[in-house]
Amino acid sequence: MSDESGHNDGFWNRLKSVLPARLRGGAVVPVVRLSGVIGAVTPLRSGMTLAGVAKTLERAFATKGAKAVALLVNSPGGSPVQSRQIYQRIRALAAEKKLPVLVFVEDVAASGGYMIACAGDEIFCDPSSIVGSIGVVGGSFGFQELIKKVGIERRLYTSGEHKATLDPFLPENPDDVARLKAIQREIHDTFIDLVKQSRGARLRGEDGYLFTGEYWAGERAVKLGLTDAIGDIRTVLRVRYGDKVRTPVIAPSAGLLSGALGRKPGAGSLNVHSLPEDLISALEARAIWARYGL
Repeated sequence: MSDESGHNDGFWNRLKSVLPARLRGGAVVPVVRLSGVIGAVTPLRSGMTLAGVAKTLERAFATKGAKAVALLVNSPGGSPVQSRQIYQRIRALAAEKKLPVLVFVEDVAASGGYMIACAGDEIFCDPSSIVGSIGVVGGSFGFQELIKKVGIERRLYTSGEHKATLDPFLPENPDDVARLKAIQREIHDTFIDLVKQSRGARLRGEDGYLFTGEYWAGERAVKLGLTDAIGDIRTVLRVRYGDKVRTPVIAPSAGLLSGALGRKPGAGSLNVHSLPEDLISALEARAIWARYGL
């Protein structure tokens, strides 16, 4: 009798595996992973962009029978434009499909990574997650003394008074720095407005503390209202939707990945002439992660 029962259980398990998701029972919460430096796209390192994640997000929100969409965010930031565009696309899809968005922070959601996390109706994190860094940063190098030492003459021809602003081979101009800082303040204000709009009354702390670019570990982030609770995706979804909740991971297609890499058809080999630039870009991306001890 037990053998027959086991045989029947196996039969039904195999049958369930080929049934459409909506017929298998249990709530469905599709999962999308948003990971990496935002906007840094080189042959050596693919960054996160709206073009690279849009189709994946659309597939997740189009999942039949979905009760919510879960986003796993792990990003130290990057391009403020791409960060905001991804945020806006998530919120637009959530409104269109009338689905709640649950964000789960992994190692870090900082700067542009936190901006994307704010697209969640709720944000969960680990006690050791790094959260925050609501600010704007930019940097360059100064090589003018180096090229003097090695006997290189800089020849630069421009049309436009400020076309060579902050050229790394020219001495730093205080007026150029002031213009850059003014632009950074505008971008910072946009970031602050987005956080306030998204988190609202949940924020607990003075602007002069929350928006200085500082970042915090998970427990402190919850107390400040930057996140809602400590929790991992499996536990939270099982508590909320039951033990039978199904979490299909919506991954980008191969074609989408190649597009995100920015390669043209047939460009299978690495261009040796771009190696120095690609190496610098890869080092800059590594440096962004390193700001948060990662």
